[in-house]
Amino acid sequence: MRWLAYFVKCLLCGFLAMQVYFAIQIILWIGLDPSSTAFQRAERWRLCSWHWSCPVQSKWTPYDKISNNLKRAVMVSEDDIFFQHKGVRVEDMQKAWEKNQQKTQAGSKSKTSLRGGSTITQQLAKNLFLSSEQNYFRKGQELVITGLLELTLSKQRLYEIYLNSVEWGEGIFGIGSAAQHYYATSPALLDREQAAALASALPAPKCFDKAQYCRRANIHFPTRQDFILEYMDRVVLVPIPTTSKSTK
Repeated sequence: MRWLAYFVKCLLCGFLAMQVYFAIQIILWIGLDPSSTAFQRAERWRLCSWHWSCPVQSKWTPYDKISNNLKRAVMVSEDDIFFQHKGVRVEDMQKAWEKNQQKTQAGSKSKTSLRGGSTITQQLAKNLFLSSEQNYFRKGQELVITGLLELTLSKQRLYEIYLNSVEWGEGIFGIGSAAQHYYATSPALLDREQAAALASALPAPKCFDKAQYCRRANIHFPTRQDFILEYMDRVVLVPIPTTSKSTK
């Protein structure tokens, strides 16, 4: 039994070391911008392999240089109460769990079809550090990283990193590249219609960019864009301060 205890200790130490690595990386991002994400590196390898020249676009844009139209539109599309929650939306995760259980009971053979129910912070955790494979172990690690992100970085910083790292088409990462690619403009000058169109792309960015990827995407972008335009002005772009119980 000693070898089993030793093996378990090694696994535990490895897991803890990995969490420390994640924490150090996140602390550095308080003042430094991430040069790339795990998802970006995987896509670069898929598209370019060992080639030096690669059609991957990524351009960092500071938070205050991004149109509020875009910030609001993305929140409607992905996480409308991002500035109010602590990283997870329990109700959405419960719904996702129930749907996944239904798939399991129905005998689904695919382990990669698990539904997410993820917040912007959870999406960022996945994109920064994890693979695209979906399973419950990876989801657990995603929650740990989500907690580290929320504890270490401000909401504005989290949103800034998200908008500069999320995929907006094949090889197109970040709003700086997306605004230039689709509209030949800067993120600061995106109008409401452009912002809503870009936000509508996020559930299926490759399909939005190239029709060849639309065979597996069940999404109607114009309808989604209209929905985003309708609700853009209802989201809040700053955290709502908590009122002290002693305040009258």
